[in-house]
Amino acid sequence: MVLDRILDFFTSLRLTVVCLGLALILVFIGTLAQVDLGLYKAQNEFFRAFFIYWSPPGSALKIPVFPGGYLVGSVLLINLIAAHIQRFTFSWKKSGILMAHAGLILLLLGQLLTDSFSSESAMHLRVGETLNYSEEDRHAELAVVDVTDSDADKVVAVPDSLLSRGRMISHAELPFSIGVERYYANSSLTNASGESFQQSPATQGGGAGLWMREDPRVTSTDYRDLPSAVVELVTPQASLGKWLVSEYLGAQTVTVGNRTYQISLRPRRHYKPFRLQLLKFNHAIYKGTDIPKDFSSVVRLERPDTGEAREVRIFMNNPLRYDGETFYQQSFDKDDGGSVLEVVHNPSWLTPYISCALVGAGLAVQFLMHLVSFAKRRVAT
Repeated sequence: MVLDRILDFFTSLRLTVVCLGLALILVFIGTLAQVDLGLYKAQNEFFRAFFIYWSPPGSALKIPVFPGGYLVGSVLLINLIAAHIQRFTFSWKKSGILMAHAGLILLLLGQLLTDSFSSESAMHLRVGETLNYSEEDRHAELAVVDVTDSDADKVVAVPDSLLSRGRMISHAELPFSIGVERYYANSSLTNASGESFQQSPATQGGGAGLWMREDPRVTSTDYRDLPSAVVELVTPQASLGKWLVSEYLGAQTVTVGNRTYQISLRPRRHYKPFRLQLLKFNHAIYKGTDIPKDFSSVVRLERPDTGEAREVRIFMNNPLRYDGETFYQQSFDKDDGGSVLEVVHNPSWLTPYISCALVGAGLAVQFLMHLVSFAKRRVAT
């Protein structure tokens, strides 16, 4: 039967061994690839993909040459679950094995959930500054802010995933549509012409008259891309001209009717229902060296909707866990006047701990069962 052959394939111990072997090779080549590709690109191309692709020189063709992390992990997960369904029946003598395998299954599922729903961003605070948002260095957004009213700003943010498609973008809160002529994931701007630079097509704003160049994506974790885009603002009546938006230029002002807007390309923001104010930053080093001994941030956490207000000290290995997010002490400014907090949102952060506990408990239970059985046989003889 075809169905029986399929079940035999997915429940085979050989498939388990092959998946584990492929995983070892994948980790090895993926780690080596980080030297040339960088951490983030290597993760996406080797571990967060179903296949690893190779492109012939000068061609856009992508040829799959090796299974990626998602494919290896998915097959291994199916293999474990299928083997349990077909071979194992619950009994107290096998409870330890079932617990250990359940821990492994949970570990694989937890990693999938982490890749799908977790996010990392940063909150850069100067002493005395207050923020209610964090920013992603690896992603950008086009922000259109209605600043007409002094008491509140209305923000419409377009993610870089839409900008890169080059489509016409409309929103009910905006009196104009945004036509994306070109999006540069990484770029350089200059006031004068230079090698490989092209004159900006912008007719309005601070980008008119500038020269620009598309640069390769940054792979080092110590640097980041600086994106730019050429957009055209179009009302139902007429065009408002072409604008160059970039992190180099900051916010630019455009007036439509009696409303004033600021447009800017900036790192993607994640707004919070609370705010943090940096009260104090401490940076201590070992005497006679530049080696950090301690660096910590004292922040004031305020949440208007609940009235909560308290001071928290964040330092190495002692993060702030609040509202489903974890705030780590990541870095600081060279003048010791500012602090950078890494903000991690990971709904499945507990799964590795639960998985390890299940595997450990399962192995312990199985060992104790065999030990007690052996001891009883020794007493009987």
